[in-house]
Amino acid sequence: MNFILSSLILLPLIGVLLISFSTNINYIRFIAVTISMEVFFLSTFIWFLFDKSVSSFQFCEILMWNFHEILLGIDGISLFFILLTTFLIPLCILFFWDNLLFIKEYLIIFFILEFCLLFLFSTLDLLTFFIFFESVLIPMFIIIGLLGSGHRKVRSGYLFFFYTLLGSVLMFLSIIFIYINTGTLNYQNLVGISLNETIQCYIWVSFMLAFMSKIPMVPFHIWLPEAHVEAPTGASVLLAGILLKLGTYGVLRFLITLFPYATVFFIPIIYTIAGISIIYTSGTAIRQTDLKRVIAYTSVAHMNLVVIAMFTFNIISLEGSIFQMLSHGIVSSALFFCVGIIYERYHTRIIENFGGAVQILPIFSVLFFIFILANLGFPCTCNFVGEFLMLSGIFTANSFITLIGISGMVFSGAYSLWIYNRVCFGNIKIKFVNDLDKKEFFILFILAFFTIFFGIYPKLISDYLSMSLYNILEIVDIANFK
Repeated sequence: MNFILSSLILLPLIGVLLISFSTNINYIRFIAVTISMEVFFLSTFIWFLFDKSVSSFQFCEILMWNFHEILLGIDGISLFFILLTTFLIPLCILFFWDNLLFIKEYLIIFFILEFCLLFLFSTLDLLTFFIFFESVLIPMFIIIGLLGSGHRKVRSGYLFFFYTLLGSVLMFLSIIFIYINTGTLNYQNLVGISLNETIQCYIWVSFMLAFMSKIPMVPFHIWLPEAHVEAPTGASVLLAGILLKLGTYGVLRFLITLFPYATVFFIPIIYTIAGISIIYTSGTAIRQTDLKRVIAYTSVAHMNLVVIAMFTFNIISLEGSIFQMLSHGIVSSALFFCVGIIYERYHTRIIENFGGAVQILPIFSVLFFIFILANLGFPCTCNFVGEFLMLSGIFTANSFITLIGISGMVFSGAYSLWIYNRVCFGNIKIKFVNDLDKKEFFILFILAFFTIFFGIYPKLISDYLSMSLYNILEIVDIANFK
């Protein structure tokens, strides 16, 4: 079991090599499905082996890279992000199954992206985290620029690349500064090192700027709607399902634990920016005419509520924030799959062009309705659990910011039901086409199953999070700052 993490990380690279040297489409598809499912089952096996009663990192390994030791290890937090990644990748591959154009390039890029994400969630080394934190930009940029559906796809790719890259320049300089002053980039060693309070604040700002552009928070959110509109469905799914979590994961893993004084010092600013982001993006979502833009803006609102919850330093809100990130990864991915399905049939995402879909696509309309209810936080869906826990924890810390979070939920109900009403009810504006095929039904059904299952039985996730979150609060020793 000493090499189980490295095996998990290297499996996608094996898929890249096998696909690269093959020209037969059927063989390429077989390799892609086989490797992606092996990665998923291996990550599930790690879940079964994981000891939820232990707060320390598990499955630790040390890799050597140019005389630099890289420590790998996972806790309850990173475990579920790995599971989410390995779960969504096979679904994205399956969705692209019938597309013969650029299928080889598509699969290679997705496996490279999976390799980068698995390494990012497994590493406990600051430099390696930064490298793969930025490396995910390259395959996503290529996917948007190569396989995008609109005439502005190159511009959108550059917006995505430069907005998220420029925010990380100061973070890289801060990592160098940390190494010069401490002699280590190992997370476990850095946790016990106390930096000067002023230095903490400067480093905190540099890290937070990088994370803000990935979350994203206002005013670094402009790239997200543009990237979603131009990206193919699989790229939109991974962008919303996984890549938006990189910033919040970085905040939770490194920012809060390594720079506790600065974290508490900047709480009012974070509350202000995140509150503005929730209200602005929620209001903007209602004004959009493109289905993808609506979902993109709702993602920004949801992720900023997660940020507020993380900065309350309450075990309930912390648990809710991670649960919400995982729920958002499932529900937003499902919504983008739904948009991709109707786009393939009608080649438009403009809301006013739709109407009466419930009479033409009844099965699609039922599953779409489940995800719409989950998006607005309806009880018995996974989003409800995350939002309830977050707002409960936030209320104990700041009742005013709780009202802003609730206003975001009110907006969410407005634009979610408005979308469904315009697309599925009213006069029939769309031509008659076939309902979901077996592939599409399988993808949406399995996402709907987990949406409801984790809404009814969240304990399956929360039991694995508790010890890791208590460990974070113990490291921060937040009581000393109140």
